[in-house]
Amino acid sequence: MAEGRQQLLDDLAEAIETLAIALAGLGDAYEQLDERTADALEEQLFRPLQLAYGRAQRAHGAFAGRVGLDARTFSPAPSNPPSERAGELVDDAAERILDADEIVSELQDSLLPVEVGDQEIRAELSGLREALDPLPRRARELTRVLGR
Repeated sequence: MAEGRQQLLDDLAEAIETLAIALAGLGDAYEQLDERTADALEEQLFRPLQLAYGRAQRAHGAFAGRVGLDARTFSPAPSNPPSERAGELVDDAAERILDADEIVSELQDSLLPVEVGDQEIRAELSGLREALDPLPRRARELTRVLGR
């Protein structure tokens, strides 16, 4: 049981770190955009991703506390090279979001949350996937506009 709990925390931490990289990329893209497009990026992508990132961190910490394991502290990801264009940064962020969603999906499919017997983490993982679901589509819509 302890091994399963630690595995769940480690997998969730991997998803959180992936979301941090996506957030850093969106932040860097924001700096390159005109005000109107930057506002759209913030509203449609950055803010919802930031909320999902925070939610995942809280879920990690709360689960670790409930099962008596150490919660990790997560740091923001470093900025991307200034040579990357905004569209590339948004595309990369969308891929990172998909990667994080895949990690959470595999975690759910593994039935590990059921095996460790924690209803709250199961609900948090489900909610996290719902929060992430529309973001790659929104990113694609935004990158179509960036080329114009």
